[in-house]
Formats: sequence, C-alpha cells, structure tokens
Amino acid sequence: MDLHKRPQQSAPAAEPTDLRASDADRDRVADILREALAEGRLDAEEHAERIDGVYRAKTLGELEPLVRDLPGAQAPRPTVAAGPAPDRPAPGTIPPVPGENLVAVFSATARKGRWRVGRRTHAYAVFGDVEIDLSEAIFEHREVYIKAVSVFGNISVKVPENISLRGSGGGVLGNFEVDAMDATDPEAPVVYVDGFAVLGNVDAKPKKGRIVRNLEKHMRKYLG
Repeated sequence: MDLHKRPQQSAPAAEPTDLRASDADRDRVADILREALAEGRLDAEEHAERIDGVYRAKTLGELEPLVRDLPGAQAPRPTVAAGPAPDRPAPGTIPPVPGENLVAVFSATARKGRWRVGRRTHAYAVFGDVEIDLSEAIFEHREVYIKAVSVFGNISVKVPENISLRGSGGGVLGNFEVDAMDATDPEAPVVYVDGFAVLGNVDAKPKKGRIVRNLEKHMRKYLG
C-alpha cells in the first residue's frame, strides 16, 4: 500500500485578466476615458476608438490596455453581484444589474416600437446617432436608468407623457438637456437619464400624445 500518495492538485484559478468583464467594469473604464478627453490627454478620434474597444471587450484583460497610459487607471477588478435586484428598488437607487448596450460609431441605431424596457440601457454615440423611443414600450420595472454618452454624436430619448422623467449630466462644447417632469400617479415608472455630451447632443423629453394606457393595471401586473 502506497502511504506517500501525492496530494491532488486543484485546477489553477483563472487569472484576473481572464475574468469576464461586467457592465460596471466597462462603465469605470469609460469614465476614465471621458476624464482624459476633457483634460486633453486624448483627442476625439482616440477617445472614439477606445470607447468602441470598451464596449467590445469581453474580459478584464481586454479593458486594461485601453487606460494603461492614463492617470488613475488601475487593473479593473471584477464586480461581485449582490444577488438579484428587488422588484421594488428604494426610491432614487439604480439596481446594479446587466443592461442593454446601444452603440453607434459612425452609424445609427434605434430602439422603438413595442419593446420591453430593461432596468438599465447604455447608449453611446460616437460620430453617430442613437434613438431610444419609450413611447410604446412595455415597462416591467418602476425605475429605468439610461446612461447616455455622446461624442460628436446625438442621442434622443422619448418617453410617454404620463411617467416621470429625471436626469443629470453636462456638456463639453455640447448640449445635455432633459425636460424633467413628475407624473401625477406616484406609481408611474421613473426614467433617469444620466451622462454627458462632448461636441454632441443628448436630448430627453416626452413625446406629445403618447401615454402608458391603463397605467395602474399595467404596473400591478409587473410589480406585484
């Protein structure tokens, strides 16, 4: 009987750079690139190329080179999910769950018609146009967050007239405008638009004549 058996070796752990990148990881890198553009460390063309790389990146290792030469850059750390987001988030909070990316680089993309709105939508227009039309959309969540970043591009957000619309952001030689409004029904969905425009435009406003019909019944069905 062999009393000197070798201990079983566990499978090698994945290198941090091989881990899959989350939306939060991509957002962190995009914020570093935004600051670099505002400070003049990157020109518009370099910024556009790197932003395109950010939202094509699959792993942390693909994100790291995009900010390696910029101040404040650290190796992206994987984010840990805190469990499923509740159906009723606390007022003003943004649930940390995956969302949809709408990217237009020298092109145009749109989300409109009858579609189900996720909790988060990320819109990036670099020398392009993004249209987000929620006027006929199905709201399955009370709070919807849209991150809009425009660089030499345009992002347009349209919402029904009977929901709440709020926003915060700014422009660098560009325009960031949100026509804030509060719905009379306290149970109505709230759409938050956040971001910035660099030599571009971000515009969010209600679409005249469009409303979410049977709002109380609609929200009870999806929110319980």
